[in-house]
Amino acid sequence: MATFLYKLGRLAFRRRHFVALLWVALLTLAGVGAASAPAAGPSSFSIPGTEAQKAFDLLEERFPGMNADGGTARVVFKAPEGEKMADAANKAVVEKAVKELGDGSEVASVSDPFTTNAVSKDGTVAYASVTYKVPGMELTDSSKEALEATAHKAQDAGLTVEMGGDALQAEPETAVTGEIIGLALAAVVLVVTLGSLVAAGLPLLTAIIGVGIGVATITALANALDLGDTTSTLALMIGLAVGIDYALFIVSRYRTELAEGREREEAVGRAVGTAGSAVVFAGLTVVIALAGLAVVSVPMLTKMGLAAAGTVVIAVLIALTMVPALLGYAGRKVRPAGEKGKLLGRGKAKDSTKDSTNDSAPESAKDSAVVKPNMGTRWASFVVRRPVAVLLFGVVGLGAIALPATQLELGLPDDGSQPTSTTQRRAYDLLSEGFGPGFNGPLMVAVDAKDSASPQEAATAVTDEIKGLKDVVTVTPATFNKAGDTAMITVIPNSKPSSTQTEDLVHAIRDAGAGVTADTDAKVLVTGATAMNIDFSQKLTDALIPYLALVVGLAFLLLIVIFRSILVPLKAALGFLLSVLAALGAVVAVFQWGWLAGLIGVEETGPIMSMMPIFMVGVVFGLAMDYEVFLVTRMREAYVHGENPNQAVVTGFKYSARVVAAAAAIMMAVFAGFIGSGESMIKMIGFGLAIAVLFDAFVVRMAIVPAVLALLGDKAWWLPKWLDRVLPNVDVEGEALRARDDAVSKNAAEDDEDRELVRT
Repeated sequence: MATFLYKLGRLAFRRRHFVALLWVALLTLAGVGAASAPAAGPSSFSIPGTEAQKAFDLLEERFPGMNADGGTARVVFKAPEGEKMADAANKAVVEKAVKELGDGSEVASVSDPFTTNAVSKDGTVAYASVTYKVPGMELTDSSKEALEATAHKAQDAGLTVEMGGDALQAEPETAVTGEIIGLALAAVVLVVTLGSLVAAGLPLLTAIIGVGIGVATITALANALDLGDTTSTLALMIGLAVGIDYALFIVSRYRTELAEGREREEAVGRAVGTAGSAVVFAGLTVVIALAGLAVVSVPMLTKMGLAAAGTVVIAVLIALTMVPALLGYAGRKVRPAGEKGKLLGRGKAKDSTKDSTNDSAPESAKDSAVVKPNMGTRWASFVVRRPVAVLLFGVVGLGAIALPATQLELGLPDDGSQPTSTTQRRAYDLLSEGFGPGFNGPLMVAVDAKDSASPQEAATAVTDEIKGLKDVVTVTPATFNKAGDTAMITVIPNSKPSSTQTEDLVHAIRDAGAGVTADTDAKVLVTGATAMNIDFSQKLTDALIPYLALVVGLAFLLLIVIFRSILVPLKAALGFLLSVLAALGAVVAVFQWGWLAGLIGVEETGPIMSMMPIFMVGVVFGLAMDYEVFLVTRMREAYVHGENPNQAVVTGFKYSARVVAAAAAIMMAVFAGFIGSGESMIKMIGFGLAIAVLFDAFVVRMAIVPAVLALLGDKAWWLPKWLDRVLPNVDVEGEALRARDDAVSKNAAEDDEDRELVRT
């Protein structure tokens, strides 16, 4: 691996014009494809294999006129203080509004609250339901404006009017300002780490090109592959973070090779051969984690994972080819490690060879610079002297932060989780006030009586069973389709959609339906948004263990190949579990309990998004293994070259700690930029990933890992002999390059001896 990448790096350095043009051409091609592709429609959300999805599909098939995919809106009216909705003036305002709502070309139907009994018992709240012919995200601006104009007219007439429903959905806001701030912080970290604007600009430039290609490709394929906006946002988030980090590792190793006196082309080859090997395997772990989301069998998650994995692949390829090419263009503007320009106030490094006639002076100066310990060396030396104390502090600290995760409540966001400043949330609250909290999450019961001898009796039996259940407020009479073989029943629970009582009711209806099926041969299925959310959460929970087994298992095997050890990969996996649990605990504390919520703009707390645990497991595992590979490969390299275990830990930190810390800070800055998003899901993902990187990089990898390695000593690198013979030698440490150097040096020495013999 190291030899191949060494040759690739040198080739890209020499053929820099071709490599740069190739990537620019790919970016242009992807951009043209994105610009010319048809606009993507709304991304469909389906959960194959669940009862809620089966019921939804059944109703769509048996009730073709109900337009199950059509957008909906609820216009909620509240009478002024001391008045009723049935008062003549108020009733006239509502009837006028209903008439205007039905005038739109995309409107399928509008219900009059006074004819559909949609007035609260106390007579103060009423609502009109609007159904559209097209999905909510496909509504034209004119339809949305007409809806809002009608509401404003009713408000001007003295009523309180709020609106809810998916017809009000808008394109998710992107945290543009936050992303810019994140990139600016990343740039500052790069300048401090690499010492010059040119060196710092290379990782930013290559990451932006890679993300541009990835996101443009997703945009071009969005309509054909039914990709949602969240897909490109995730690809942008992950692609920027890993793109900057991978390029940073290559550039940093290049500067180290220059400091050792190598020519620039040779230094590029060495950097790609060694750090590039770590980039390849780190990228593989991220790809495995993201692509592994396919095992959940939720199309939306699968597409998100595969799209983000593709962007990571592009980031790896750019780091291995375009970064060396740009280093060729940069020339001497990228300085050796330890030599910084005027930007940081040091000026050019002094060339001691020009100021001294003593041949040993430069060497002694170099030696003194080498032995001077940096912060990474001092920290690692402390850890290997006090491994037990550091290990206990790290494990206990993260364990305490993880405690809130034991109270994790899962759900999907609805209008009740919106900020109180939105009309959707105010409409939700008005409906809860007038009709009860369960009114915002009605359950739809489908009765498939095609095989039943008496469909009417089957539907009546289902209705009677549901009425006898706890926590039921209203059960509407069964509505049959034209064929008379399928009935639809609406159930209003007594509790809000996200409550455990509503979840218990869904299970109770399904249990009661099993008895009806046995008696009448009619199948009873429960669906609706609330049931969909419950089934989705359950599906994700059931998939978590198989997903962990697949992803951690594959990565464990990969790390065994990289480190040629059993205990090091095991330690890496256990450390990851600790950091992801701590990150989940922090997410629960902020987004569910409301701790420090005001600091990051969380206006409404509630259940954690259902996909958050499995999503964090996938992404954080991949990123955690990045730091593991970059940090521990340097330790492995030192150990293989003869250092004792503790000294190898110190050496690994000496060369890698600064860069890994910078990479983690960059990732945190990029992820934190998404906390400013107006969409709660993106905000939660950005916070969760940023805090997870903080815990994993600075606590697990920087403290717990060296402490464990110090305690294990030589045992850390133990591998059964039979397994050592079976495993392929991928040579991440660049041993083949060192052997090649030794051979070249030996041949040169023999040539010198031969020439000396010829002279004598």
